[in-house]
Amino acid sequence: MQAPTLLISKELPSLNYTYAPDRFDETWEAPLSTLLGLGRAAGADLIEFFLERVNYISCMAEDDAITSISPRLSTGAGVRVFRGKADCYVSTNDLSFNGLKAALEKGLSIMGLQLPSANAFIPEIHLELLRDYATKKSKEAWLGNCSSMREMGDVLLSANGQLAQQATHVQSRRAVYFRDWQEVLVASSDGTFARDIRLTQSVGYSLLCADGENRSSINKRVGSTSDPNFLRTWKYSTDAREVAESAAKMLYAEYVESGSYPIVMANEFGGVIFHEACGHLLETTQIERKTTPFAEKKGEKIAHENLTAWDEGITSDAFGTIDMDDEGMPAQRTLLIENGILKNFISDRAGSMRTGHPRTGSGRRQGFTFAAASRMRNTYIAPGTFSIDELFNSIEKGIYCKKMGGGSVGPTGQFNFAVDEAYLIENGKITKPLKGATLIGEATEIMDKISMCSNDLGLAAGFCGSVSGSVYVTVGQPHIKVDSITVGGR
Repeated sequence: MQAPTLLISKELPSLNYTYAPDRFDETWEAPLSTLLGLGRAAGADLIEFFLERVNYISCMAEDDAITSISPRLSTGAGVRVFRGKADCYVSTNDLSFNGLKAALEKGLSIMGLQLPSANAFIPEIHLELLRDYATKKSKEAWLGNCSSMREMGDVLLSANGQLAQQATHVQSRRAVYFRDWQEVLVASSDGTFARDIRLTQSVGYSLLCADGENRSSINKRVGSTSDPNFLRTWKYSTDAREVAESAAKMLYAEYVESGSYPIVMANEFGGVIFHEACGHLLETTQIERKTTPFAEKKGEKIAHENLTAWDEGITSDAFGTIDMDDEGMPAQRTLLIENGILKNFISDRAGSMRTGHPRTGSGRRQGFTFAAASRMRNTYIAPGTFSIDELFNSIEKGIYCKKMGGGSVGPTGQFNFAVDEAYLIENGKITKPLKGATLIGEATEIMDKISMCSNDLGLAAGFCGSVSGSVYVTVGQPHIKVDSITVGGR
């Protein structure tokens, strides 16, 4: 049944909508339009519904056995109610009309609003024609074409076998894979009506080697979006060789001496420091919290003039690529820093309302239980004009940080990051491996010390946790030189 052009509140109980329970399509327009109109009639300035279905599975191989297979299926929805610059969010597993109406009513009550009286008119909300990225880009068949559970296990066991052949002094070896399939539908009272299917996959190694008191631990992970054949085409022999070689070099490496050094940071996952120490500080959530030193710096110099940085959602197959964000806005490119000058912030709908910075297609969330927030997508330092040799030749004594490990970042950009694989640089040459290095600094200081960027941009898969849960992101950079940074060691 379609909603009549003029609907009165007392007619709601007699409405009987028919919509597809196993997919999000045009049949959801009528019930969602009615609910959005109901929210507007109650006095809300804007209402947004986010519907989601998830089919997730992970698989782990430890040594020569599959030790874990973990599937997860979920379906749910969230409704966000805005009144002025304030908002609230309510989620539910009940996607029936009455279930969504109950969630809406709860959200309205939190904002001090209530459903209109029995004889009130409900305004008609005109949604756009469904922007269906799933159909437009032939995503419907993705899930059925992914690897089966048996295939997952076979590939991971073969991969772990390669690691055993390549590595020495192995204490433990692990290969882990996951596949996350998600269908989403967004409908808002501003007319937004959009659907997408996402397919995110990741696989990687974790190797621990030991010989007496000597220890080394090396990890490598690769990720993909939109490729059902991702696991089948994983070059695990190549990755096993790389991980094994790194672990062997670090096993007997000397410990680094603490001090202040110039460093060269490798491309790809080296970009995690920019992501953590600077990227988060450019999200409008940080402006709202007054926890970023860059809040009033738009148009001003915040980094070295040789540094340009982007955040975008459009690079083919990158881990943070999305056709639309979780508020239904199409993905695009956002220039964050150009030649050291701060150009833009990363903004979602609420962040734009509260800070005045334009939306950038960056409203993201882990799932329907979270309200969207301003989050990074593919975030990286752009390639520069220097060669890698020029970076190394500019250093008399320093450290080459080839593989970054874990770390922590304070609320205003103070950071420390472990370096899993490092080497001493002497007179422009790599001389010996080092271990135990930790990079310590502050975002406002390190940004002006990234003085040289090479031309070999590389991207790496990552995971980012923040106020709207954990989301898939890309970090990246070319090789860069940092003029000086505190390095903790022994």
